Amino acid sequence: MSTGAVIRVVLASVGSVVLVLAVLALAIVRLGAGQQPSAASEPSSAAAPSAAVAPSARGVGEVSRSATRPVLDQAWLARTAAAAGIPAPALRAYADAELRLRSEQPRCHLSWNTLAGIGWIESQHGTLDGRALLADGRSSRPILGPALDGTGGVAAIRSTPASAAWQGDAVWEHAVGPLQFLSSTWERWAADGDADGVADPGDIDDAALAAGRYLCADGHDLATDSGWNAAVHAYNHDAGYVADVAAAANTYVARTR
Repeated sequence: MSTGAVIRVVLASVGSVVLVLAVLALAIVRLGAGQQPSAASEPSSAAAPSAAVAPSARGVGEVSRSATRPVLDQAWLARTAAAAGIPAPALRAYADAELRLRSEQPRCHLSWNTLAGIGWIESQHGTLDGRALLADGRSSRPILGPALDGTGGVAAIRSTPASAAWQGDAVWEHAVGPLQFLSSTWERWAADGDADGVADPGDIDDAALAAGRYLCADGHDLATDSGWNAAVHAYNHDAGYVADVAAAANTYVARTR
């Protein structure tokens, strides 16, 4: 998924409560009772997903999407975004993804704060380096990781035409967007979270749903210590990264209790 510290933000103290984590047994990160996002109306997930083809210039092939996105309780969204300190468009994306995965993979038990923990570590929810996260889920300036050219401790990964269509470098690969997808991973997990007909890794709505499906792959149950750790480790094979995501996700639980 993301390549170690492609865009790595060192987690500062966020808020007055930071939960202590055991090194060998990370706490389960899930919402406290009564804090799950609620839907204003049930997501229309009963119908079979239809296939949509993104523009070929984007290099994304066929993506699967539902006709509509979940409809969140807007009072919940405003209240929780303010309490958590997360931009509302980012929280909307994370909560939408949770609602979709509840229907698609109910045994996964993905919760929004896990995606929020990843979003904070990867790009501060699309606001890294003074960017703003816009209402449409895109950052005010594109977010690209550094060139993966084999220097500075990063892997050497050559670009492909599909990758270059997203990140503009015909020679070296770059991770793209608020959740830092590589082209090869995006081609597999591309999602259209906001049902606008385009699967775009620079759109946090699409990236959050794709990340949720990635985390829920291989039958991980994120309501267990082992399942949660395995899922986040699969996203980024670094124990420090897993610990940082857990700390951020637990902080969001504490803020919104």
